[in-house]
Amino acid sequence: MFGFHKKKRVVKEYDHERYEPVLRSSICTGETTAGFLDRTNQTYREVLLINDDSDLEEFRETYGIEGEIRVTY
Repeated sequence: MFGFHKKKRVVKEYDHERYEPVLRSSICTGETTAGFLDRTNQTYREVLLINDDSDLEEFRETYGIEGEIRVTY
Protein backbone atom coordinates (compact mmCIF):
# COMPACT_ATOMS: atom_id res chain seq x y z
CA MET A 1 0.00 0.00 0.00
CA PHE A 2 1.16 3.48 -0.79
CA GLY A 3 0.62 6.19 1.77
CA PHE A 4 -0.24 9.55 0.34
CA HIS A 5 0.78 12.22 2.75
CA LYS A 6 0.89 15.90 2.07
CA LYS A 7 4.35 17.32 2.49
CA LYS A 8 4.49 19.74 5.33
CA ARG A 9 5.63 23.16 4.07
CA VAL A 10 8.41 24.69 6.06
CA VAL A 11 8.47 28.48 5.95
CA LYS A 12 12.01 29.71 5.43
CA GLU A 13 13.06 32.79 7.34
CA TYR A 14 14.76 35.86 5.94
CA ASP A 15 15.80 39.15 7.52
CA HIS A 16 12.80 41.43 6.85
CA GLU A 17 14.78 44.52 7.85
CA ARG A 18 17.67 43.88 5.47
CA TYR A 19 16.05 42.08 2.52
CA GLU A 20 13.05 42.99 0.39
CA PRO A 21 11.32 40.28 -1.68
CA VAL A 22 11.22 41.41 -5.33
CA LEU A 23 10.46 40.06 -8.77
CA ARG A 24 13.07 40.88 -11.38
CA SER A 25 11.82 40.94 -14.95
CA SER A 26 14.00 41.21 -18.05
CA ILE A 27 12.88 43.88 -20.50
CA CYS A 28 14.48 41.98 -23.40
CA THR A 29 13.42 38.37 -22.79
CA GLY A 30 10.50 38.76 -20.41
CA GLU A 31 12.09 36.22 -18.05
CA THR A 32 11.02 36.77 -14.44
CA THR A 33 12.85 35.62 -11.32
CA ALA A 34 11.92 35.90 -7.66
CA GLY A 35 14.52 36.80 -5.09
CA PHE A 36 15.64 39.24 -2.44
CA LEU A 37 17.10 42.73 -2.76
CA ASP A 38 19.63 43.66 -0.08
CA ARG A 39 18.58 47.09 1.16
CA THR A 40 22.09 47.95 2.36
CA ASN A 41 23.96 47.56 -0.93
CA GLN A 42 21.18 46.95 -3.51
CA THR A 43 22.47 43.51 -4.54
CA TYR A 44 19.94 40.97 -5.79
CA ARG A 45 19.93 37.30 -4.79
CA GLU A 46 17.90 35.13 -7.17
CA VAL A 47 15.89 32.32 -5.56
CA LEU A 48 13.45 30.98 -8.15
CA LEU A 49 12.65 31.25 -11.87
CA ILE A 50 9.00 32.20 -12.32
CA ASN A 51 7.38 30.36 -15.24
CA ASP A 52 3.75 30.68 -14.12
CA ASP A 53 1.49 31.63 -11.22
CA SER A 54 2.20 28.37 -9.37
CA ASP A 55 5.90 29.28 -9.14
CA LEU A 56 5.03 32.68 -7.69
CA GLU A 57 2.70 31.03 -5.17
CA GLU A 58 5.50 28.60 -4.21
CA PHE A 59 7.85 31.56 -3.57
CA ARG A 60 5.19 33.26 -1.42
CA GLU A 61 4.46 30.12 0.60
CA THR A 62 8.11 29.16 1.05
CA TYR A 63 9.03 32.55 2.56
CA GLY A 64 5.67 33.51 4.09
CA ILE A 65 5.24 36.57 1.86
CA GLU A 66 1.87 38.31 1.77
CA GLY A 67 0.76 41.35 -0.19
CA GLU A 68 2.28 42.92 -3.27
CA ILE A 69 5.81 42.10 -4.40
CA ARG A 70 7.62 44.92 -6.19
CA VAL A 71 8.81 44.26 -9.76
CA THR A 72 12.21 45.59 -10.83
CA TYR A 73 13.72 45.71 -14.32
